Amino acid sequence: MHSFGQRANAIITFSLTIVAVICSLASFSDNFNTPSPTAEIEVSNFNWFQKQRNGNDEVSLTLNISADLQSLFTWNTKQVFVFLAAEYETPQNALNQISLWDAIIPSKEHAKFWIHTSNKYRFIDQGSNLRGKEYNLTLHWHVMPKTGKMFADKIVKTGYRLPEEYR
Repeated sequence: MHSFGQRANAIITFSLTIVAVICSLASFSDNFNTPSPTAEIEVSNFNWFQKQRNGNDEVSLTLNISADLQSLFTWNTKQVFVFLAAEYETPQNALNQISLWDAIIPSKEHAKFWIHTSNKYRFIDQGSNLRGKEYNLTLHWHVMPKTGKMFADKIVKTGYRLPEEYR
């Protein structure tokens, strides 16, 4: 005959095993989702482009960001963290990446959006490297599942150039 403690232990162990199997199946099912997000990014205005007193360049942009990230959502998706970064090269660094804007998308209904905004975070380069500089705008996202491994990807938009003169 088994004691109450042994029976409770058996039930709890069995229950946790079933929960682990269900979580594993939920995580595995995300491998069959093939997302196809789209994005368009337009720089509508350079609000200012100046040299700071300490010699660093600073840029303020007005951006139009249009994206459809609905295909990233499955029944296992908790939320999606999305951010826009400016990426460029300088003689000191092969890759400079500056976050300009970010958001948390809580549901599929909010995953198709259009936003007109200035950069949320300061676009500053250490030095005077930004005049006439070509740069990419990259929309990054991190899919945070309810269970399983986090997934990240990006869309790179090329062909942007900063002004030659300070404004």
